Amino acid sequence: MPIDASPDDLDVLRELVVQLSSERDAALEECRRVAEQNDRLRHLLQQLRRAQFGRKSERLDPEQLQLAIEDLETAVAAEDAEQDKTAPIEEAPKKKRKTNRGSLPAHLPRVHITLTPDSTACPCCHGVMHVIGEETAERLDKISAQYQVIVTHRPKYGCRSCESAIVQAPAAERLIKSGIPTENLVADVVVDKYAWHKPLYRQAHIMRLQGLPVDRSTLAGWVGAAAAEIKPVYLRMKEIVLASAKIVVDETRAPVLDPGRGRTKTGYFWAISRDDRPWGGLDPPAVVYTYAPGRGGEHCTALLAGYTGIVHCDGYTVYKQLADPQRDGGPATLAFCWTHWRRGFVEIDEGGPAPIAHEALERIAALYAIENRIRGRSADERRAIRQMETRPLVEALKTWLENRLAAVSDKSTIAEVIRYGFNHWPGLVRFLDDGRIEMDTNSVERAMRPIALNRRNSLFAGHDQGAVNWACMASLIETAKLQDIDPKPYLADILSKLVNGWPMAKIDELLPWAWAQHSPPCCMIKSAISSVAAPRKSPAPRLHRRRPPRGSRASSPDEGKLAELGQVRKTRATGLGRETASVP
Repeated sequence: MPIDASPDDLDVLRELVVQLSSERDAALEECRRVAEQNDRLRHLLQQLRRAQFGRKSERLDPEQLQLAIEDLETAVAAEDAEQDKTAPIEEAPKKKRKTNRGSLPAHLPRVHITLTPDSTACPCCHGVMHVIGEETAERLDKISAQYQVIVTHRPKYGCRSCESAIVQAPAAERLIKSGIPTENLVADVVVDKYAWHKPLYRQAHIMRLQGLPVDRSTLAGWVGAAAAEIKPVYLRMKEIVLASAKIVVDETRAPVLDPGRGRTKTGYFWAISRDDRPWGGLDPPAVVYTYAPGRGGEHCTALLAGYTGIVHCDGYTVYKQLADPQRDGGPATLAFCWTHWRRGFVEIDEGGPAPIAHEALERIAALYAIENRIRGRSADERRAIRQMETRPLVEALKTWLENRLAAVSDKSTIAEVIRYGFNHWPGLVRFLDDGRIEMDTNSVERAMRPIALNRRNSLFAGHDQGAVNWACMASLIETAKLQDIDPKPYLADILSKLVNGWPMAKIDELLPWAWAQHSPPCCMIKSAISSVAAPRKSPAPRLHRRRPPRGSRASSPDEGKLAELGQVRKTRATGLGRETASVP
């Protein structure tokens, strides 16, 4: 409607008023919608900031924080999609499309679909047209899990002349005698339970939705049979890891049902990790879990009986008995973890202004900066650089802490943290003289995360033997992940081989790192990932930062991510269209 219509044309003016009123109502509705969206995003951002930087009781662990970030990203995407649907086509904002960087993995099967025009006749002369080229685009699809029934036929052959002569192929061995599951199905159940933390009752419910009324107790029987079958592989892997020159040890809780008392008791998973990749060692990485009903010295002694190599651990008292010269088989060499010592300074620094703790963290961060630079070099190179660069910093740190300790109260928290380091000093500085030793025990702590996730989903193990089976399965699955192989085809293959009489003399060929050398590309996790995107470099070490004051800019990658996702949209509505801008 022309805006300069004659004032005497009442009909035109009425239509103009109606049009402007409609545009005004639409603009007000848009402002209301954007205001509601901004309120929701501000609320989510505030919750996530509190979860990461709030009081200790309000914080989320890293896994839960990632889930919260996923929810925020989903909320933002849903709002964007809703806005795109309601906006007119000609006014829809042009956003940069998120594209997949690189091609999809080559081992995935391709389903080709060709879209042809309704007519291939020339629009000018109506002659027959020919193909001069084409455009292709790949999209990732997924076929939902589908159960199938394998019917095995064994025909019998008889002789027309000799009625007693009958020939028939022998029946294949089964993991579950006279049972319905294949070894592949059992491996799927095991991996879902121990690798992807899906309890058996949930798996049973999913199978019922497919029309398969398999009880949870039946699935438990399958898992127990699999654990018994692969136990020789687990024991052999444990034997090999304990023969290593250096191991990393830690323990974590494993609640176990105590039927006699009708409650749970506290058992423990002891993890032994071997990872020589930081110094270019040739031994493949591995982790072995062992269940014990406690964490006392007798369990540690039994677990590491006869081991005299390097034991990298935290400052837990029971580990110190391994260095006893009177120990059977000889003493082990203890190396302690800097992360556990550093954690005490972090807790003090987070509580408010703490100049001693903050400077200690800065000095320790300088040591980690050197470690990050030399990671991947040979043990001799690492030792030489540590002697030249790290040792002076460590000696200066000790001297500085001795002076600070003399100036603070003996009963203060900072004094306790400093004394913890001095009490463990020989083990803390062990890495300076041996390039094979890392500064911390992060490799075994990473190996504990799957156990913690399973504990959180399953709450407790139903029996001591169930916890033993848990340790057996988790050892093979997590070691398979360390070799960058998919644990499901690995377990399915070794179960099939063991059931069919695999010789014990060749048991080493079933270990995860040996199996990985002959596995097909589709079973390799790393090859699939690397074909999509380049591997991510390890992050540079960061100094610890106290919680930033309210209203300050983000000081960490996670906070920056939250701030980026939490950008709210400010829309200025006019009668002619919309202008959109992002403001923090």
